[in-house]
Amino acid sequence: MNICVVGAGYVGLVTSACLAYLGNKVVTVESNPARLDELAKGKVPFFEPGLQEFVSDCLKAKTIQFSSDIVQAVKSAQVIFIAVGTPSQANGEPDLSQVMTVARSIGGALDSDKRRVIVNKSTVPVGSGNWVEMLVNQGVEQMQAQTVPARKSKPDAPSFAVVSNPEFLREGSAIADSLYPDRIVLGSLDDDAVNTMRDLYRPILDQDFESPEYAPRPKGLEHVPFVVTDLASAELIKYSANAFLAMKISFANEIAGLCEKVGADVKQVSRGIGLDNRIGASFLNAGVGWGGSCFHKDIMALIAVAKEYDYPTMLMNATISVNDRQRLCVIHKLQEELKIIKGRTIGLMGLAFKPNTDDLRDAPSLTIAAQLIKMGAHVKAYDPVSIDACKKQHPELDIKYCNSLNDLATASDALILVTEWDEFRRADWKELARSMRWPLIIDGRNVLPEDEITLSGITYRGIGR
Repeated sequence: MNICVVGAGYVGLVTSACLAYLGNKVVTVESNPARLDELAKGKVPFFEPGLQEFVSDCLKAKTIQFSSDIVQAVKSAQVIFIAVGTPSQANGEPDLSQVMTVARSIGGALDSDKRRVIVNKSTVPVGSGNWVEMLVNQGVEQMQAQTVPARKSKPDAPSFAVVSNPEFLREGSAIADSLYPDRIVLGSLDDDAVNTMRDLYRPILDQDFESPEYAPRPKGLEHVPFVVTDLASAELIKYSANAFLAMKISFANEIAGLCEKVGADVKQVSRGIGLDNRIGASFLNAGVGWGGSCFHKDIMALIAVAKEYDYPTMLMNATISVNDRQRLCVIHKLQEELKIIKGRTIGLMGLAFKPNTDDLRDAPSLTIAAQLIKMGAHVKAYDPVSIDACKKQHPELDIKYCNSLNDLATASDALILVTEWDEFRRADWKELARSMRWPLIIDGRNVLPEDEITLSGITYRGIGR
């Protein structure tokens, strides 16, 4: 199919590359000239494993192209994806200004040559499908008012359907999540639109495509569920899924605090309850809490929707409160061990909110660093990929950036694991112990080898243990 994807951010670029890999002709529209120039050269503007190679391969195969011309891209497309950002505003509601602009632009570019399916891929509140349809129609009317003389009759109205197709990508594994998803959700009551989208996703649903080397197919995967709902339900599925996952993490962190009080081990508790099929082991790992661009934004958006209907959201409010509190638990452990924080040198192992990404949005490391600096500590940090991003995005933080883990450990009074990069799991703890002024490790993710660290002469402190 001929596909148009509007927005070359994280979701838009991954979606474009995956659909192009499956043999579709994809035009990705990007309004930022600098980003557009880089993409045309095959350079991806953010870190995501395999994506650089993926985009380059698609460019060589001529299945993807990047353009600033939304009119031509829309006219040639059968399916049009809206994949622009919806960042949170100060009141928690999502900023939908980019969606509004794009929807009207799509309407202004439509013609009656063929029927189109317009796909809401951006994370948008409940009711946005109807709203986008209204905006597209406004764009159509504006276009016709400008191009059709008053004495002539209006041409046939363009035929289109708006559907919701929420994304469930995890940063660090976005290609695999796109090609081998747990499910594909589509919100629409238009049978033709549903069939078009089913045809588009047929290779993924049937898993009959050749998998790329950098994203091998999981063993045993033969079919992907295709979940068709109404528009509102599809929109709510996205928000609800992220809210529930965040709630599981906050629950594990609250239990971790109780474990420390009674002398239990949260890793053992989590394993014991996670083996219950009704609960599951995923997202029950205690630590410094969740971050990233999705969880907080989506929970706040869900709370904002609920407020419109005067509906209380006590669990979601508590989920955020527990997460905010959890980020400072590592500082409390530093105080217990070092007593005085002022004048100490503390090293942060990791900056990104999770491994295999350079994303710093709502990263726990930033909260921890800011609090340590406020308390008078000298903060150092090392991350394999996100140091440049942190320097650029957070110049206000007085952090010394290190080139290696050994550099980070040198003359430090403590190290805090914030991001669970594999490099940190494989560290030479004896060497780090010799470099540190005070051999103390705070394992903010409960993933480091406690016995090996202790045998190296380093004091180990985990979360909920």
